[in-house]
Amino acid sequence: MKSFALYLLPVVVLFSATEALLPPETLKQISEEGGKYVTAQFENALNGVTQMKLLMDQAAREHQEILRSLEETKRHKEGAMKDALESEQQLSDSQEICNDTVLALWEECKPCLKQTCVRFYSKTCRSGSGLVGRQFEDFLNRSSPFSIFINGEKVDALSKQDEQQHMTLEDLEDGYSIVEDSVDELFQESMKAFTHMKPFVTGPFQGTPNFPMWNPFPFDRLNFPFHQPSRRERSTLFDPFFPGNFESLFDAAKKIMERHNQLARQPTQGQGNSTDDKVVCRELRRNSAGCLKMKEKCEKCKEILAIDCTNRNQVQEKLKEKFEESIRVAEKFTRQYEDLLQRFREKMLNATSMLEDLSQQYGWVSKLANLTQGDRNGIFQVSTAYSSSGGEPSETTVTVNLFDAEPFTFTVPGNISIEDPKFAELVADEALKRFKKEVIEAA
Repeated sequence: MKSFALYLLPVVVLFSATEALLPPETLKQISEEGGKYVTAQFENALNGVTQMKLLMDQAAREHQEILRSLEETKRHKEGAMKDALESEQQLSDSQEICNDTVLALWEECKPCLKQTCVRFYSKTCRSGSGLVGRQFEDFLNRSSPFSIFINGEKVDALSKQDEQQHMTLEDLEDGYSIVEDSVDELFQESMKAFTHMKPFVTGPFQGTPNFPMWNPFPFDRLNFPFHQPSRRERSTLFDPFFPGNFESLFDAAKKIMERHNQLARQPTQGQGNSTDDKVVCRELRRNSAGCLKMKEKCEKCKEILAIDCTNRNQVQEKLKEKFEESIRVAEKFTRQYEDLLQRFREKMLNATSMLEDLSQQYGWVSKLANLTQGDRNGIFQVSTAYSSSGGEPSETTVTVNLFDAEPFTFTVPGNISIEDPKFAELVADEALKRFKKEVIEAA
């Protein structure tokens, strides 16, 4: 339909000989045709909200599948970490053969390691060397000499990454919950509006989803059927922290889900060779065990490596092999867990963007539940209309009642005549635009 410029006129108009009121029969016909247009737009918006519900329902199924994958991966990761810690403890308990020698070297190794690490940090990073020094000293005091030659820093690095991944999952779940709750609320309110409007709905819509299933999350790894669990209690939507419109809720959800995005993609100490000073500084603040990488700069630490008591008997050698294998397995499942989190994040952000677009187009219908009860005389009525016949082309000024709102008065340009079948549609479209802007957006 062509776009027409419409101009608001004062409600009070002085009639003259050049102005003619339209007869009641014409007003009735325009009202009926305009009512059909408004009803069609209502049904279209209602179907759009239903499409959102279908999309969210599919996302819920995919969400449960990815949570199962994350839980399974977490079990493997925690099992490997448990084996690694047990092996490390057994190695530490079996160091009697060269205990005195190693412990003496360790006491001389520790201050050198601390000094070397703090010197490096002070030179590379802007601030916080005192805090890093204290953190690393505490770490060394809790550690055994075996941390030197069994890559003990990897255990601490994996533990730190596990904490970070837990925080990331919590943020993703918070963002998902906001989206799920807001879509559910939007759908429920739209169904209330449908109940009020049902006498005027003439299309096939019956308040149930009738769209083909649309899967924005092709999560191919798992395809087994399952029963969707009960949704978590809807409390986030009504938290005063969040603004009260759906678009803002979606925006809040996206910000939450993106909170750890940049950090998650950057390498951690012990899992990469990044030369980025900012990454190194941050990781040393987060993970003091990273300082163990500087053991080659301290002679006493290198002497411990040369002794390596674990090579004195087969039992210790097997324990060391078990430890290293457990670390490799833990690192593998940590990477797999991170990949799953990244996929979860990307798919939820894509779905949230789709839902936000749909909400902007169709979400207005959900607010009708509290703004109208469905007037028995109809949802759309042109109460008065007069045309100006003094000039060419003549304009028509109409006063329209839409839903339960106050009447709207505006002018239709004269380049479309009252006899044109599109006239009623044009009037209804402009009235609906004003209703959305002046009533719904202000609600």
